[in-house]
Parts: sequence; structure tokens; C-alpha cells
Amino acid sequence: MTQFSDLNLDAKILKAIVEAGYTTPTPIQEGAIPAALQGRDVLGIAQTGTGKTAGFVLPMIHALARGRAKARMPRSLVLCPTRELAAQVAENFDTYSKYVKLTKALLIGGVSFKEQDLLIDKGVDVLIATPGRLLDHQERGKLILNDVKIMVVDEADRMLDMGFIPDIERIFGLVPFTRQTLFFSATMAPEIERITNTFLSNPVKIEVARQATASETIEQGVVMFQPTRKDRQASEKRNILRTMIDNEGDKCTNAIIFCNRKTDVDIVSKSLKKDGYDAAPIHGDLDQSQRTRTLDLFREGKLRFLVASDVAARGLDVPSVSHVFNFDVSSHAEDYVHRIGRTGRAGRDGKAMMICVPSDEKNLEDIERLLGKPIPRLDNPLGKTAAAPAAVAATPAPTDATGEDAAPRPERRTRSRTRKPATDKTDVKPEAKPEARSEIARAEPVRETAPAPTPALAPAPVTARTSAPEASENTDRKRQPAHDKGERRQSSDRGRSSRHNDNGDKGVVVGLGDHLPGFIAMSFDERRAE
Repeated sequence: MTQFSDLNLDAKILKAIVEAGYTTPTPIQEGAIPAALQGRDVLGIAQTGTGKTAGFVLPMIHALARGRAKARMPRSLVLCPTRELAAQVAENFDTYSKYVKLTKALLIGGVSFKEQDLLIDKGVDVLIATPGRLLDHQERGKLILNDVKIMVVDEADRMLDMGFIPDIERIFGLVPFTRQTLFFSATMAPEIERITNTFLSNPVKIEVARQATASETIEQGVVMFQPTRKDRQASEKRNILRTMIDNEGDKCTNAIIFCNRKTDVDIVSKSLKKDGYDAAPIHGDLDQSQRTRTLDLFREGKLRFLVASDVAARGLDVPSVSHVFNFDVSSHAEDYVHRIGRTGRAGRDGKAMMICVPSDEKNLEDIERLLGKPIPRLDNPLGKTAAAPAAVAATPAPTDATGEDAAPRPERRTRSRTRKPATDKTDVKPEAKPEARSEIARAEPVRETAPAPTPALAPAPVTARTSAPEASENTDRKRQPAHDKGERRQSSDRGRSSRHNDNGDKGVVVGLGDHLPGFIAMSFDERRAE
């Protein structure tokens, strides 16, 4: 069996490795370290948790052991997708370089520029950074990358697949063409591999496991969950999560709970804390000091549940994580491999469980296609499943003699909140007809004041006609066609006038007085004659 002593590493590095408790390299380390020591470009693909970080840190320390860095000109560069992963690489560098006089700087967001500038001004051998903060320093004129001899991209597929492509291309344009380049990742899709070929020159490809495979020491399972109602889906999923945790009992010493969205991370964390679970959130919107403090508590065993977004899915090394709960099915199949890789590390046993709702079934199929096998289905821990909405809607409701529902279904009551029930129109239609007419009459004051043609109006029209004979004759010629065509409409007006007579006498017109216009009196005469 190959030992670290067989890899031609510097004696000081070997001493630090032994003190760290390691003697035998992992397969990815055994393949990558000799090639990197020869100065070859390396493309390393291995399962998460197999020691890829040491696979590039050890040969980097060996190559940089001799020499000295110049101010603002680092000799090597390590790019990481997240702050946590960058901090972890820095910790590994400190562990293995304790007997080698090398300097390092960590450039990540959430930390003061001033402190980082002081380190860069002194000159650093190893620069560990996230792409955004690295470019910030370069644009401010605080960093020169012309002396970089070794370039490392950790979690290469994530770096290239999550919008970092323009930044990565720009950074590669700032470093010398003669650099040595190392790419390491747990997954490497063919389209991503084609992109990496533009950055690597005749690389040595080390693939110690089939791409995107999960460790055999991890027991996987998924709960297929049908919510009772869409607006209750999130709360019911939280109930399932708590029940799953309780069912594991003492076997669940600690766990990472993954959510797809940052808002869900906060909600799930608050819900667990409210129910007495020791939980804390971690995601990209939190302050860096809070994220570091939360991770330290989790590593030290002082925090039982870490509710995280995918910021914690890549490269975080917490060896003793017993469980991983996927509150949401990951949107990208490769992320699922990284998530469950937080447990079952270094040969330990682990357990990964997931909750899948109907809208996530397509993502679940992508994950199973990537793994090459189905994920075992688990029973709903609540012991019940929701009935399908279609089945409930298909059940006929009893009706009474009028044809209306005798016992309205819940769905009908739900719809009535947003739409006026049909029964309102049918119940009030006969009685509402006169009221509707009176409303129209109030809205049209001319029609409301028009008197109805009755015999009792005879004296008033005669007086009006004698006082304005010419007007009545002209009006008669103008209104005669309208009277013939609109007879039904005028009849309706007569009915409204009668109903608004407060005296109860349909033959008396109230409120017109002696100044009744002649053309109105003439029209009354016409109707009375009929």
C-alpha cells in the first residue's frame, strides 16, 4: 500500500502530515500529487470527502518551499466558490505548512479591505480567494498576478456553472500563460469539461470514481409527500422534518438541513428553534463573522442542527456529521451529491433523507438518472397522505328539491370567497325587479318627474295647451314618431310614476304645479285619448 513517504514530498511536509494523523493517501491524493510534483496540469475528479484539498495543497507547499514572494505579487493562487471553502483551504494550508516558512492571505467578502491590503503589501506565497474579492483588489491596484506559478480552481464545475465563467476567464487572462493549473471537483459534466480544456494544457486526468457518485457508506431515502393544500405545503413539510428527526432519536447526533432558498433557511431554522431544537442558519446573506461563528459551533459539537443553503454543500469538512436532511430537492442533480457528501466522510457511515413534493419530482428523476439508480422510497413518518384534489372534486354532493347543494362542499365554500355565489341572483330576482326599476328612476330624474297619463290630469293639460298652442303643435309633430316607437318605454315610465306617488292616488301628479310645460301636457292628452 502506498504511503505518503512514497510520494517524494519534502521531509518537513511529511512531518506535518504525520502529526495531523495521516499516513496513507486517498486514491485522489495518490494520483494527483505525483503528477502535480512533475509540473503537469491536473484534472482531478473524485467523490466529495476523499481529500481533494490535500491533493493540491501538499504539492503546492512542496513547490513553493524555496523562494520568496514580492510585495503585491503572490506566487500561487487558489480560487474557491464560497467563503467557507476558502477558509477551509486556508486551515489545511496552515496544518501542512507548519514547518515550512510560507505566508498566505485569505481574500473573501465580509472582511475589511484594510487588513487584507496589509497582508498583500508584505508579499504572500499563497493567495486563497473568492473570484469577486480577488478582482476587487486587482481593480484597486493592490494586487499584481504576473508572478503566479501555480493556479488552482477548487470545485471547478461549480465555479464554471454558477455564473463565474466571465470572472474566471478574466482572472486567467491576468496570470502568466506558463503557469501550472490544477482543477479539482466532485463532478465534471461533459460540457463543463470542454470549458476546462481551454484553461488546461495537456492535463493528467485522475478519476478515482465514476462522475457524480455518492459514497456507498451513505444510506439514502426519500419521502414522497402530497400536501393537503398548496398553501399548507411548507408547514406540513416542517412537521415531516421534525418527525423524521424524532424518529432517528439518539442516532442523529448532529445534522445539516439543506434548503434551496435563503428565506426557507431562516424560516426552517426559526421553526426548529421555536419547537426546542438546537438549530442555527447559514447562508450567503448573513454576515461573515456570524457564518464563521455558526460553523465553529457546529464543528465543536455545540450546535446540533445546521440549516443551510448550498453555500455549505461544497467542500466543508465536518467529519462527524451523522445525518443530512434535504428539506427541498436540489434544483441541480450535482448539488445533491455534494449535499449528502457532508455525511459518511472518511469511511464513516451516514444517512441522507429527502422530502419530495409533486413539483419536485422532475428534479428527483434527474438525480436518480445521474446516480444511475433509484433512491429508496420511505414511508411518510406522519403515517398519512393527503387525498388527491381531483378525487375530492369528483365526489357528487347531495341535492335538495330545488337542485341546490344540500351540504356545500369545502371547495365550493372556498371559491365563494373570491366569486359571488350563483344563489344570490336566483333568490332575489323576482322581488328585486321593482327595486331595480326604482333605482333606475332615482338615477334618471327626468323620467322620475314625468307624470302618468290619467283622467285626473285633464284640467292641467287644457290650461297648458291654451297658454302655448304653437309650442304644443310643434312639439306634437316632433315627438309623435318617438311616441309611436317608444310606447313600451313610456308605459314603463308611467308605472314608475305611479309607484312614486306618496298619496296613493295614481290619478294625481304631485310636485309639478301650474307651470307644467305645454309639450308635457300635450303628451298626456294624447295618452288619455288613447
